[in-house]
Amino acid sequence: MITFIHTADIHFGIENYGKIDPQTGIHSRLLDFQRALNFCIDTAIEKEVDFFLFCGDAYKTTNPTPTQQKLLFNCFLKLYKANIPVVIVIGNHDNPVSFGKAHSLDVFGELPIDGFHVISKPKIINLKTKNGSIQIVGIPWPARNNISLSDAHIVKSYKDITDYIGKAVGSIINDFAQKLDPKTPSILAAHLTVSSGLFSGSEKRAIYGNDPILLPSQLTIKPFDYVALGHLHRYQNLNKNGYPAIIYPGSIERIDFGERKEEKGFCLVKIGAEKTSHEFIKTPTRKFIQVEIKLKEHKDQTTQIIEELEKHELEGAIIKILYHVPKNEKDKVDLQIIQQNCAKAMHIVGIIPIRKNIVRERRTDLKVSMDFSKLLGAYLDTKPELKNRKKDLIEKALVLFEESKLNQKES
Repeated sequence: MITFIHTADIHFGIENYGKIDPQTGIHSRLLDFQRALNFCIDTAIEKEVDFFLFCGDAYKTTNPTPTQQKLLFNCFLKLYKANIPVVIVIGNHDNPVSFGKAHSLDVFGELPIDGFHVISKPKIINLKTKNGSIQIVGIPWPARNNISLSDAHIVKSYKDITDYIGKAVGSIINDFAQKLDPKTPSILAAHLTVSSGLFSGSEKRAIYGNDPILLPSQLTIKPFDYVALGHLHRYQNLNKNGYPAIIYPGSIERIDFGERKEEKGFCLVKIGAEKTSHEFIKTPTRKFIQVEIKLKEHKDQTTQIIEELEKHELEGAIIKILYHVPKNEKDKVDLQIIQQNCAKAMHIVGIIPIRKNIVRERRTDLKVSMDFSKLLGAYLDTKPELKNRKKDLIEKALVLFEESKLNQKES
């Protein structure tokens, strides 16, 4: 039995909420991601796995800060000290847009030590572990710039190039599969988008329509015993009723409020002579709580929000509060009191009022050349409730108007 940890989408550098930790000087969200990764690595060491597989997107950007690099290096170094090989597949966040530039994980492949295997180009790795050999077909993020620079594709549209890349990657995977030894356990490790994959909140805007798309049938081919993917942030098995499993372990921490309801973690995989299984293990994550309340009329608005907050465990959480203001009332929420009741939270994203847009009545065309009676008549036409009193109101208004003119002359 060969066991390994499968994880992806670490995204060190996500600092969209939180604050600077006073003890370390490091942003609290970066520490959240470090804690989640350390939990994953500690599990690998405790379970004495045969290797550690990371399927891409180590950082938020291709230019991580020295602090982010140091934290990630220290995490992976724990695996090296435990004699656990690390296999790294390059993701889209790791790969620079400019041709020829080094990616953010190149350093692990250049270290003068054994134990780090960085896959920046499609290839097969024959990894020898303490419990036997395993074949790993590694497919990094398909970089668009390599195709776009070719003369054969210079006149093609964006969509045509994307479709071409998807087909090319499928062919590469199939060719590599034909070269594998069917008697040796094999896995496909890739950073890709599969057509049936479910996106998390923010990913729908950032990814949909831009990625090369592969079909599940292009991945579930012999002799693969397990398909390990990275890129989508939600844990999912895209081949529940078939073999092999197609697994996205998801991100190890929540990226934004679009992922607030998702469990985060990684997979412990076991490959045997006749069977492959995986277990999803949750990581310790920061709570994202979104409180949304429709305020009732004629009741203290601040009290209503506080009563709703009391239903949640706010300690250490990241909170967003949305409240709907009643149609016929002003916004009377005391923000200072709300903030005081959220003192145990780590961060308040916002306390946001929501009002229905007031539909303004369309006024009829009015002209300066109109006399007073016509102007008043045009105005009253926009008031259906005054329809039956229009004539009477105009007559009384004209009397007042004439009196006003006389008063002005006398003064």
